Amino acid sequence: MILIGKRARRIVPILLFCSVTLHAQDRMPPISAENLDAEQAAAVAELEAARGYGPQGPWVPLLRSPEVLSRTRAMGDYLRFRSSLPPRLSEFLILLTAREWTQPYEWYSHHQIALDAGLDRDIVQALAEGRPPEGLMEDEAVLYAFFRELNDDKVVSDATYGQALAMFGEKGVIDTVGIIGYYTLLAMAMNTAQTPAPGPSDPELQ
Repeated sequence: MILIGKRARRIVPILLFCSVTLHAQDRMPPISAENLDAEQAAAVAELEAARGYGPQGPWVPLLRSPEVLSRTRAMGDYLRFRSSLPPRLSEFLILLTAREWTQPYEWYSHHQIALDAGLDRDIVQALAEGRPPEGLMEDEAVLYAFFRELNDDKVVSDATYGQALAMFGEKGVIDTVGIIGYYTLLAMAMNTAQTPAPGPSDPELQ
């Protein structure tokens, strides 16, 4: 039996916050190329070389501190593309984080990737609506319990840790923490900057 957490929890969408995030003015809009200083220009060049694109989404506000951008991007190069978790599970964690922070750009960027990676649409729909997902596969249920305990209780119970360890190993446990922490950082940066999503999502984050 998979433990879902020490306490049954409901993901509650904060509607007022969502409204502010989705419609407020972008506090840190893109910086034009001619206005970049030397450090910012170097960080943009490294981003383009590593990712194949320039500043967008979280990289726009993070560019205000170019070393933070570059070090964050380097961590993300592993956690986004090469972690020990398969894409279905890593994208599940990313969507959980986007839901936790009601972060529209993060949701916009990853909801379709998660679906393409094999995450069930009913799970994505539940997260979008702020409902606990049902019908989770065993590995998804373990990660959901891990995520909820870490975010709600700030600790992970022995039972949930043991299940995650048995299923993913120590590397997988740390990669799980890394993905949650990394996308929490991006969500916090974009929520601070009020970074808008570039378009609608299906399903839309409520």
